[in-house]
Amino acid sequence: MQSFRTEIENPIVEKDIIELEQKIFAFKNNSIDEEKFRSLRLARGVYGQRQQGVQMVRIKLPMGRFTANQLRKIAYVADEYGSGNLHITTRQDIQLHYVELERTPQLWAELEKDQITLREACGNTVRNVTAAATAGVDPQEPFDVTPYAEAFFSYFLRNPICQDMGRKIKVAFSSSESDEALTFIHDLGFIPKIKNGERGFQLMIGGGIGSQPMPSQKVFSFLSTDEIIPYSEAIIRLFDRMGERNKRNKARLKFLVKDLGLATFLELVEQEKNSITNQSYPIEDKKRVLAAPLYRGSEVDITANETFKRWKEINASKQKQAGYWSVGIPVKTGDIPTAKARALAELIEQFTQNDNRFTITQSVLLRDVKEEHLPALYLALQTLGFDRIGFQKTNDIVACPGTDTCNLGIASSYGLANELQKVIETEFSQFIDKHNLNIRISGCMNACGQHTLAHIGFQGMTLKANGNIAPATQILLGGGVLGNGDGRFADKVLKVPAKKTPLVLRWILNDFEQNKLETEDFFGYYDRKTKDYFYQNLKHYSDTDQLQPEDFIDWGNEAKYEKAIGIGECAGVTIDLIQTLIFEAEEAYSWALNGLKENRLNDAVYHAYNARVRAAKALLTAKEAKTNSHASIINSFDVEFPHFNAETGTTFKAGIDAFTSVKPDVEFAKSFIKETQSFIAWVKKERSAQQ
Repeated sequence: MQSFRTEIENPIVEKDIIELEQKIFAFKNNSIDEEKFRSLRLARGVYGQRQQGVQMVRIKLPMGRFTANQLRKIAYVADEYGSGNLHITTRQDIQLHYVELERTPQLWAELEKDQITLREACGNTVRNVTAAATAGVDPQEPFDVTPYAEAFFSYFLRNPICQDMGRKIKVAFSSSESDEALTFIHDLGFIPKIKNGERGFQLMIGGGIGSQPMPSQKVFSFLSTDEIIPYSEAIIRLFDRMGERNKRNKARLKFLVKDLGLATFLELVEQEKNSITNQSYPIEDKKRVLAAPLYRGSEVDITANETFKRWKEINASKQKQAGYWSVGIPVKTGDIPTAKARALAELIEQFTQNDNRFTITQSVLLRDVKEEHLPALYLALQTLGFDRIGFQKTNDIVACPGTDTCNLGIASSYGLANELQKVIETEFSQFIDKHNLNIRISGCMNACGQHTLAHIGFQGMTLKANGNIAPATQILLGGGVLGNGDGRFADKVLKVPAKKTPLVLRWILNDFEQNKLETEDFFGYYDRKTKDYFYQNLKHYSDTDQLQPEDFIDWGNEAKYEKAIGIGECAGVTIDLIQTLIFEAEEAYSWALNGLKENRLNDAVYHAYNARVRAAKALLTAKEAKTNSHASIINSFDVEFPHFNAETGTTFKAGIDAFTSVKPDVEFAKSFIKETQSFIAWVKKERSAQQ
């Protein structure tokens, strides 16, 4: 196999891309098993799609930040390698669909020419670092969190401590106490604070949604900016070593915090900090400087136009920079065709400072627009069909891909979102102006559409009726953000046939408008009425006795509904798992040597630690010992292999304890890596004796 020419200047990135190509070749030739290959490609943004033989590629954009040239490049690769569509996610990423596996390295290489990465966009890694789309322009923010979110992203990208964890880590930076970035549902959440003139963050940990939502817990009211990365590193290292690895539904940080208890967890974090090289990590504050916009067109006077006035009132907002505005573009189901993306890039260059954001509500925020240019921008957006009124309003519905492309999708999120948007805009347009309700839709319980956070949430399900399976919707009510790290999860009220969902929404909106008190928001209205009120009034919609043939066809589809899981890659031949783990240990040992050579002592020692754990797991797998976490591997090894101590004069656990209690210097790193080499050799000898 000959590697293609990447033409990438950064040798680390080039090595990454070439490695992906080599692993694809190995997988196709049955040299590595499907599970190992899945882990590798996910960490490089390549995700199996519902449709056989094609992939979803996730592009990692920290804070959803992008330039006009980056948008053009993404549009180019979407046309060249994908389906000609850009899908904005709730983590401010971009997803491309229908990409051939063999072409993903070339796609990645093209993106890297414009400093766009796929690395760790999926998989058991630190995922994309999200932030409030208004960071840097928010009138309420204590300071701009952008430099700190950027530093966090850069520090943990390719960091050895988070390359093969039990599950993912999700991180968010809010711009103010309004908590637009939803820190209360994140593994690590940061809210900016100023104390005695010093910048810092309120730190929230252990949040998450999915099938078992849990709110994050406040650890610090104030953590100085130079401490956020070292403390986060200690948390992630602890999670990597002690987190569950076998039971996927129990492998998130929230479960480790719950199982240990917050106090014990924090004590262990403090111990973990002792072995971290960077006890302080200062982050440079980068000031935003606004230049004159390129737009030189004649001023347009449409200030008397009622539609423009309504658009400005709802979609645009003043920035903290005097004379500048931000403009929200609601994007239907988060999908932008490439032709529109290119045209939008032209407007970005003309009207903005080229510092714009994709939002966690699957839309676009254009920033730094001069107020006098708003009419001209509005008319330009109108020609693209991007003038829809309702940015982050009731009709700006969040929806995951559902059964359109996702392997796990049960219901059509897109089809339902399109139908509900139509209902709101044609029958309840007053809600766009008067109320700030949010509606979110997920195609399954995994909550990629964040339905558990919605005022009104919908989750795709199924039900049985007349001997057939029909698409259904779980109705959830009362979720949302409260601010400053607090929030509430929506209550499950009842399940109805999917085709009844618009009727349910109509009833809820009508009842809210008719029965809410004058000063009540949706939370107050829902709490006063109680969950049972909604159940009693909506339960007749759950009846399945009189379903019609169309009720067995999901929204946006023509064929009869059939519950199915999408097809992934072929499994290939069975691989020797023990030998694969030994190979991985040797690979991690080689990374440790490279880290030592490049004086990256922290990285080198962590790679060596991982090499030991993987080699130990190889032998324990044959014993069928407990290997669901690094901690269980470490605790089991000396029990299962007491002769290791007899032969070497030390226990396996004692060697690991040195790693967790000592801050590495050159002497320690060399010694630890040498001992790792000896341990792998012992494991290989033991393996040979067993065969």
